[in-house]
Amino acid sequence: MATAYTDFEFERRFLVRTLPDALRDAPSLIVQSYFLSDGGYALRVRVQAGGVDGRLDAQSDPADVLDAVRDRVDFAAVTVKGPSAGGTRYEAERELDPLVALELVRRGGARVVKTRYAAWIGADGWSIDVFGGANHPLIVAECERSGPVTGLQIPDFCVTEITDDRRFSNESLAVQPYAEWATDYAQELARTGPRFREDFGENTSIDAT
Repeated sequence: MATAYTDFEFERRFLVRTLPDALRDAPSLIVQSYFLSDGGYALRVRVQAGGVDGRLDAQSDPADVLDAVRDRVDFAAVTVKGPSAGGTRYEAERELDPLVALELVRRGGARVVKTRYAAWIGADGWSIDVFGGANHPLIVAECERSGPVTGLQIPDFCVTEITDDRRFSNESLAVQPYAEWATDYAQELARTGPRFREDFGENTSIDAT
């Protein structure tokens, strides 16, 4: 029987400064390795350990985290991605045997480590990624749907929209970590102010606490 795949993702992404503790539920610890990151194209292998609340910091080494959770990995996949445009991106993901994925992540590629929290806020499910290692203290919230993300209720903890800012893509963070340009970005944001895209329909703010 043929397997039906939907090889596109529709999402909007936002920078977060502080995640309310009340939303730190349903954690998963994720270590992923990028074997290609070039011009918006990416090849990624991910391992994920559900129910592991890893409070990561700047000293969290992806290899050490991987070793710590290797017996608790409950999902692994290889993913091919194309460039993002207007909140839409080609993404083909196929599940892998966790043991194979663990060895691939351990042996090669540029790594990213993060804790992912899931929360239902307003009318949508959200994923909030809290990064460790060289990308600490970056926090990114994203809303993903099966079609274009329009008329979005944006949680009040979202600082500015980064949907098509390639600097914040995980594959870019793997090779040019947030710590290397966080100060410059803070100055840029102070100069330009926050931005939220209006071409996806009317945005509304929602209290997430």
